[in-house]
Amino acid sequence: MPLTRYPVRQTGAEILLTSAQLTSTSRLLAEAAERRGLEVMTLDGPLAPGELTGRIVHWYGGPLLADRIAGRLDLALLEPADDWLTGLPEEFTGRRIELTTLSEAWTARRPLFVKPPSDKQFPAAVYADGSRLPREGERIGPDTAVLLSEVVTFAVEFRLFVLDGQLVTGSRYARYGRLDTAPLDGNRDEAAVRAFAQRLLAAERGSLPSAVAVDVGLVQDPDTGREQWAVVEANMPWFAHSYAADPDAVLDVVLRATGPCGEVAPTDQRFLRGQASVEPARHSY
Repeated sequence: MPLTRYPVRQTGAEILLTSAQLTSTSRLLAEAAERRGLEVMTLDGPLAPGELTGRIVHWYGGPLLADRIAGRLDLALLEPADDWLTGLPEEFTGRRIELTTLSEAWTARRPLFVKPPSDKQFPAAVYADGSRLPREGERIGPDTAVLLSEVVTFAVEFRLFVLDGQLVTGSRYARYGRLDTAPLDGNRDEAAVRAFAQRLLAAERGSLPSAVAVDVGLVQDPDTGREQWAVVEANMPWFAHSYAADPDAVLDVVLRATGPCGEVAPTDQRFLRGQASVEPARHSY
């Protein structure tokens, strides 16, 4: 059988299905799910015909595998729009950001930060110029959407899990680009992060799914010493590390972001994965 089952408290419970690539987050979410009576399964191989038909399934794992199983499991997946960052005012980004195509990015002649909007087709990183970016491959091509931004320094970065426009839990995950995790609660930056998140979520109400992970950080200008809290990116919570966030609260966000198609709220319909994507703009760099 391709499914590994774990102990469950109640027969016929909703299912948290995870990929076979176990991470610290998937283990924490599995434990949280078991505590509240969900059945936890790991997908070890292709689903057999009819397997899990009629069951309510939630997902934690990668987008490629999710795309292969979603239709068979009536699984709706919420994700932020590719162009969400580009629509934010600079007071929330602290830098210029553009959505374009990989072929346009290849023409860049200066250092820039490049990342795929949501999927992880290639590493998000600072590239010296467009010639250093990956070329065509199995998962990428000239029309692959990418986000380009000027290079800035984030002194500290936090991942925030948001449900219905409210920050429910969070974690520091990096200092100056290096992994360094700690809970948001009790952190020296907690008040500043919560204040920025409240202002952002109030101003951008309706521009994000009801369940989402948003990364924010403190931008430092080495020349002027100026500091500004800014959005790093928005993520699919069902493919985001929880780091030191509260796993029970993270699970609440994951369960909302993945579930039966018929239970998706009207306001979340436009955030369903698989919807027509926004046409990337074309810019010269």
